[in-house]
Amino acid sequence: MSAIAVYCASITRIDPAHLELAAAVGAAIGGRGHTLVTGGGSVAMMGAVGAAARAAGGHTIGVIPRHLVAMEVADHDSDELVLVETMRERKAEMDRRADAFLVLPGGIGTLEEFFEVWTAASLGMHAKPVVVLDPDGHYDPLWAWLADLEKRGFVRREALDTLLLTRTLDEALAAVETGRLP
Repeated sequence: MSAIAVYCASITRIDPAHLELAAAVGAAIGGRGHTLVTGGGSVAMMGAVGAAARAAGGHTIGVIPRHLVAMEVADHDSDELVLVETMRERKAEMDRRADAFLVLPGGIGTLEEFFEVWTAASLGMHAKPVVVLDPDGHYDPLWAWLADLEKRGFVRREALDTLLLTRTLDEALAAVETGRLP
């Protein structure tokens, strides 16, 4: 059993299918006995993944900056709600507590968290799996851009190889648990 940090959207004006995905991820994490680490919000995908993990018997840890408690409606139902001062402290605490990272569809905040843990992995600063679950092609333009960056010499192939891109929940959890694609 491990602790899995999930990065995902905390914005409410998204397709409900993304909320369903987050709930399925949370239920699977909790059902498999893993600990869920989130950004500590109770709304949108972030709230759905946490609530579903708890409903499936999982332990949840939310890490949230104090000034976002009111803005994101903190997940006070978390088994542990850790308050920090800054976004940098939030990411560092999530990184410290996580054994693996799972990226779901999201916006700039999700991308920022994803790029930070991916960069650290590509530089050998940690050996934790960085898994992206992209069932509907949300990130397809990003993959095309990254392929072009590699072609032009801006991204090493080895850096791209540290990413574990998955399309199904089963593939994503297998990759999180083993550190490689099924």
